[in-house]
Amino acid sequence: MTASTPYAQNWDLDTLAPAPDTEDFTNLLAAYRTDLLDLANRADSLPALDPTQPGVLADWSEFLQAYENVASRGSELDAFVGCHAAADANNRTLHGLEAELSSLGPHRARIALALQLGLQAATQEQLAECFAANPELERIGYWLTDQRTLAALRLPRDQELLAAELDVDGLHAWGRLYDRVSGALRITVMEQGELVERSPGQIQFDSADRSVRQNNYYASVKAWRSVSDTCSDALNHIAGTRLTKYKRLGLTDHLSAPLCFNRMERKTLDAMWAAVDDRKDMLLNFLSAKSRLLGLDHLCWYDLQAPLPTTSSDSADINYDTACGLIIDSFNRFSPEFGEFARTSIVDRWIEAENRDGKRQGGFCTGFPVHQQSRIFMTYVGTLDSMSTLAHEIGHAYHSYVLRDQPLFLQDYPMNLAETASTFAEAVLGEERLNATEDRSGQLAILDTMLSDSVGFLMNIHARFLFEDRFHIERATGELSPERFSELMVDAQQQAYLGALGDDGWNDTFWISKLHFYISSLPFYNFPYTFGYLLSLGLYAMAREGGDGEFPDQYRRFLLATGDRCTEEAVADSFGHDLQQPDFWNRSLDVVAERVARFAKLAT
Repeated sequence: MTASTPYAQNWDLDTLAPAPDTEDFTNLLAAYRTDLLDLANRADSLPALDPTQPGVLADWSEFLQAYENVASRGSELDAFVGCHAAADANNRTLHGLEAELSSLGPHRARIALALQLGLQAATQEQLAECFAANPELERIGYWLTDQRTLAALRLPRDQELLAAELDVDGLHAWGRLYDRVSGALRITVMEQGELVERSPGQIQFDSADRSVRQNNYYASVKAWRSVSDTCSDALNHIAGTRLTKYKRLGLTDHLSAPLCFNRMERKTLDAMWAAVDDRKDMLLNFLSAKSRLLGLDHLCWYDLQAPLPTTSSDSADINYDTACGLIIDSFNRFSPEFGEFARTSIVDRWIEAENRDGKRQGGFCTGFPVHQQSRIFMTYVGTLDSMSTLAHEIGHAYHSYVLRDQPLFLQDYPMNLAETASTFAEAVLGEERLNATEDRSGQLAILDTMLSDSVGFLMNIHARFLFEDRFHIERATGELSPERFSELMVDAQQQAYLGALGDDGWNDTFWISKLHFYISSLPFYNFPYTFGYLLSLGLYAMAREGGDGEFPDQYRRFLLATGDRCTEEAVADSFGHDLQQPDFWNRSLDVVAERVARFAKLAT
C-alpha cells in the first residue's frame, strides 16, 4: 500500500470460504450439517458431569473438543453467509442460505441444552473436583460454570427442544422477516433535482441544509410507516414468545435473562442508570448551545446530527482514505499493537464500507475464529460520525484479536463488555483529533461529534431501554397496535431527552426503523451500549491520568479477562473499581461534563 493507492472499500470474503453459489460451498455446508447432527445425537446421551462415575471426565473432554470444532465452523458459516447477505440485501439465494442455517438451530440447541443440563446436575463441589482432576476442563472452567448458570433459563428438556424447533419458524422467522422488509425498503428523496430511491442506510440527517434534513426525515418516516403493520406484528411476536417462555420458567422480571446474558447483576444496571439520571441534564447545555449555533429556537430529531456552521476544513467531507489514516495514526499513538492491527484490518480488506444501493442498514463486526480474522460491515458516508463508526467497529475486531489464542469458549464475551472495546476505540480517535486541532471551529466540530455520541448513549439509548421495558410490561397482557408502539416511543424519548426537543421534534417511527428491537437472539439490545460507553470513558480517564505507559497493557489484560469473568469481576480484577457504586460512573460522567463545558465556552 502506497500513499497514492486508495484503500479498498469492499471486503475480501473469498479467502474465508468458497462463494455461496458454488458446489464447494454446498459441500462445506453439507459436511458441517453432518458433523453437527452427529454431535447432537451424541449430546442426547451425554452423562451428567459426575467425577465419581468411571469414564465421565474422558467422555466430557472428548465431547467438548468435538463441540469446539463444530461450533467454530458453524460460527464461520453464519458469519460468512451473514456478510454476503448484508452486502447484497435483495439476493434470494442468500436469504435461503440464512434460512437453512437458521433451520440448524434446533440441533445446536440440543447440544447446548445437553451440556447445560449435564452441568446443572453436578454440585459446585463436584464441578470443582472435575476441574482439579482434568486440566482441559479447568482451563475453560469459567465458561462451564457460566453454562451451568444459564441452565436456569432452560425449560425441561423435551419442552426446550420443542421450543427450539418452533423458534425456527416462529421467533427467529419474525426477525428474518424484519431483515427482509427493512432490506427491501426504498426511500424516495430528492437529489440534484431528481427523485431517487435509496436504501435506509444511505439516508443521512447530517446535511448542513436543514431543508434537506427535513425532507430526508419525512421521506423516511413515510417509508417506514408503510411497513408499520408488518413490523408491529414482528415486534409483538418476538416479545410475546420470550414472555411466554419467561412465564414457564417462573421469571417475573423480563430483565433477568438479558442481565444473565450480559453476565451482570441488576444492582450494577440500576447504579448505572441512577448515575445517568442524576447527571445527564448537563447535556441540555450542549443541546441549547448547539441550537443557538444552528440559529434554531429548538432542535428536532433531524437536527441532532446536523453539522455546525463553520468554515473549518473539519466540516468538509472526510474521504475514506483520510479516515483510515487518522484511525491508524491515533490507535498507533495509544499502542503500536493497536495501530498495526487497524492497518492490517484495512489493508487486508476486512472492511465493507462502500456507499451504494442494495446493502442492509447499520453496521457490525463479526468474527471468523478458525481464520482468526474479523469482518466489518458499514456504509461510509464521509462524515465525522461515519469515521467514528469505522473506529468503533475496528475496536470490536481488536477485542477479538486479543482473544484469538484463547480456547473458543473463552473467546465469547457479553455484549456490554464488547461495547466497551468499541467505544474505547472511538474515545482514542476523538481525543487524539481534539488534541491535534488548534482552531476554534475545528474543536467545536470534534466536540459536537463527541457530545452527540453522549446524547446518543445517555439519552437515545435510554429512550430505547425505557420503550422496550414498557412495551414488555404491556405486551404481557396483550398485543400492541402500531399506534400504541408510537405513543410509547415518543413518551420514552421525551423522558430520556428531558423534553429538550421541540413539540414536533420527536420520532414516533423509531421503533420501526431501529433494527435492534428485532434481533431475535438477544433481548434488550440497548443498555449494554450505555454500559460500554461509560465504562470506556472511565477507562480512558484512567489512561489520561496514568502517564506511565502501562495502561495499554492493563487494557489488553482487561480484554482478555472479558472471556473468563463476569462483568463486575473483570473490571474489579483489572482496575479495582466497584461497578455497583456511583463513584466509577460519576468518574465517567465527569469526562462528559468537561466536554460540555469546553463546548459551551467555545460556542459563546
